[in-house]
Amino acid sequence: MAGKVKPIPDGYHSVTPYLIVRDGAQAIEFYKKAFGAEERFRMPGPDGRLMHAELQFGDSVVMLGDECPEMGIKSPQSLGGAGASVMLYVNDVDASFKQATAAGAKVKQPPTDMFWGDRFGKLTDPFGHEWAMATHIEDVAPDEMERRGRKFFDEMAKSHK
Repeated sequence: MAGKVKPIPDGYHSVTPYLIVRDGAQAIEFYKKAFGAEERFRMPGPDGRLMHAELQFGDSVVMLGDECPEMGIKSPQSLGGAGASVMLYVNDVDASFKQATAAGAKVKQPPTDMFWGDRFGKLTDPFGHEWAMATHIEDVAPDEMERRGRKFFDEMAKSHK
């Protein structure tokens, strides 16, 4: 008799991003090269498109599949941009950022020390998905984060006048 099935399988977390891409095989190779992802699983569909794949990023899984516009499943390239981003914590954001840009990611914001305690940068991958990358560098109490945040946004407003 089989044991009780876990509601969240081993190796997964409660939230797991699922990326829709154009050319899943190429996307997998990019994510391996850019972010050091490891391929866990790949399942091609009957028409040759990638129906489902799973990649390991550190202790987290990201799922992906090829777009299928005829079923309303579209990539950021078909939609004209991404509606969300993936946050990726790494040990050394500067080195990881450099690796990702060398692989073909485009810089949206270079790594910068941010008021909430992360060294943080943003990229867009060749498939239209946005990635935020960070290394946590300081624990900041909520009241201090609020104070720093107000100062940050005040300075941003002044620089955009």
